Amino acid sequence: QRVSIPKLLLTFAPWLALLAIARDSLFSLKLGLIVGLVLSVVMGLTHIHRGLILWIGLSFFSLTTVAVVGFENIWVAQHMGVLANGALAASSWFTIVIGKPFSEDYARDHVDRSLWHDPAFIRTNVIVTSIWAAVFTVNAVLAYAKMVNFALPGWAYEVTSYAFLLAAVVFTSWYSQYVHRVREADRKS
Repeated sequence: QRVSIPKLLLTFAPWLALLAIARDSLFSLKLGLIVGLVLSVVMGLTHIHRGLILWIGLSFFSLTTVAVVGFENIWVAQHMGVLANGALAASSWFTIVIGKPFSEDYARDHVDRSLWHDPAFIRTNVIVTSIWAAVFTVNAVLAYAKMVNFALPGWAYEVTSYAFLLAAVVFTSWYSQYVHRVREADRKS
């Protein structure tokens, strides 16, 4: 169940595009939303994205693009950080609650079909998805704190948010490799 960091980043490409493009103007937010929507559609059609995260991304980018680009809804624009991280957090937690952690949809690409229902495979995906859900939850709180100008300068929230995202990427890659090594060692003994 090895996960490569480039593939992991590709999974979140629409969200990362929004994060990178949507900077200090309404125009850049509109552009970021349009790019995120186009990437979501293309990635869905090419099966790079799948499962609930695909549908959350398509829904989020469709609705926010209509709200911000079509209607110039300033409330949505002002709350974009909270809405984006909140959508990712809620959907991630939801996939755990329903017993289908979103990371399973991607981990299956790297694991033999015979292991898809193995308790260790499922547990690994619950752990990985829980880490991502926690990071998205923390980042939603950070986005809210930044929005209301709570105590810290804006850059501090962004650096902290990026650090949590980077930690989740590193953890996912490391943990999937660790589980793979343990499984291989158990098989050899």
